[in-house]
Amino acid sequence: MEEKMTDKQFDKILKMVSMILDGCKDLEEAKQKVRELLEEQKKEVME
Repeated sequence: MEEKMTDKQFDKILKMVSMILDGCKDLEEAKQKVRELLEEQKKEVME
């Protein structure tokens, strides 16, 4: 079954990305924050 993202979910994701980028000085810092969030998510899924 194919999952489709709703407009509301897409909007929420973009707002989260915007919040991450607002607090970053450069691209590397933004990439690091995204990596950390992905690692946290993986840990939560495994528990």
